[in-house]
Amino acid sequence: MTRRLLIRATGPARPGQLAGLGRALAQSGARLLDINQSVTFGMVSLEALVGLDHDADLEAALAAAGDQLGLDVQAIQVSAEDYHRWSVAAGEPRLIMTLLAPHLPAGILAEVGALTAEHGLTVELIHRLSGREPLDGGVPGEHNAIQGACVECWLRGEEIDLEALREKALALGAAHGVDIALQEDSIWRRHRRLVCFDMDSTLIQAEVIDELARRHGVFDEVAEVTERAMRGELDFQQSFRERMSKLRGLDESVLAEIAEELPLMDGLERLMRQLKRLGYRTAILSGGFTYFARHLQDKLGFDEVHANELVIEDGKVTGEVREPIVDADRKAELLHEIARREGLAMEQTIAVGDGANDLKMLAAAGLGIAFRAKPLVRERARHSLSTLGLDAVLYLIGYRQGDLEEGA
Repeated sequence: MTRRLLIRATGPARPGQLAGLGRALAQSGARLLDINQSVTFGMVSLEALVGLDHDADLEAALAAAGDQLGLDVQAIQVSAEDYHRWSVAAGEPRLIMTLLAPHLPAGILAEVGALTAEHGLTVELIHRLSGREPLDGGVPGEHNAIQGACVECWLRGEEIDLEALREKALALGAAHGVDIALQEDSIWRRHRRLVCFDMDSTLIQAEVIDELARRHGVFDEVAEVTERAMRGELDFQQSFRERMSKLRGLDESVLAEIAEELPLMDGLERLMRQLKRLGYRTAILSGGFTYFARHLQDKLGFDEVHANELVIEDGKVTGEVREPIVDADRKAELLHEIARREGLAMEQTIAVGDGANDLKMLAAAGLGIAFRAKPLVRERARHSLSTLGLDAVLYLIGYRQGDLEEGA
């Protein structure tokens, strides 16, 4: 009759320990059923589930190996019922919970633990994606690294009410100043290939139409309409035409001046360098203007841009744009069109935006991220990111700081 044992070995890490324990298991005729090992602050923790089909004094062999290797080794009997329960649990859906913030407060662990327990989830693994926090207490991340801290938790459970869990995680994160993102684990997570971005207040720290209005002396009128549109209180096309009409007569030279002064979103340049290095296709899908989107394309290397083209006559803005207007529906259509043209499944797409007119695009993407968005957009989007820069998108894709090119 098969015996099943959980082997647990802990102690100061040093080379040769895995080999020594492996020889003890092999000499006893054990079959390896599962294994996990990690090293934290120089301390190793190894767990292996093994099966024995005949009598053998495996415990004695492991104890002797442990003495030689400087490890405390335990062998725990696993009943058939426990083994069956473990096997069933291993087949349950897995979620990825990502915690991101400039600093992660210790108190978040207790509340995350309580929240996952409330939903019947087991925390299988917790590991850090970001670099180590500096000894001087500064913000984690070196000059050329993603700033801030990020920890990833693997959760497993059955019959998960994902929407209810997301709603509570959003509230919990807001209370602690932490972004909490939840994704279903799948083969697509590390195989995304297309990233589409909104432009205004996502790639740049400005709403271009507001900047144009400021130069034209109609800022207050336009800003009020812009804010209401971004909150979802106005139809985008109607509000867009109303704002555009107020720009009639603006000198074309102002466009070049504003383009040169556009403040890039923090983390954007680092994110674009990494996405290009990793082979992602990138696109701007914006309700803003092609003039400025192409400026970003030339500067940062976006593969394509889709935005609204200003009509300019005799060096003056006419207050009109060429059809079709890029609104919420058009953004979602473009995302589908680009994916289809590139031969990609929608699960391989990522969309990032901040406004109500981005919600359909975010919903259509395999990974839709509301970035520093209005409350309404954060609540409706599946994922949101507000505490770190735009390059933290790489953590949601699953990359570690160590995976990324140094100096990029």
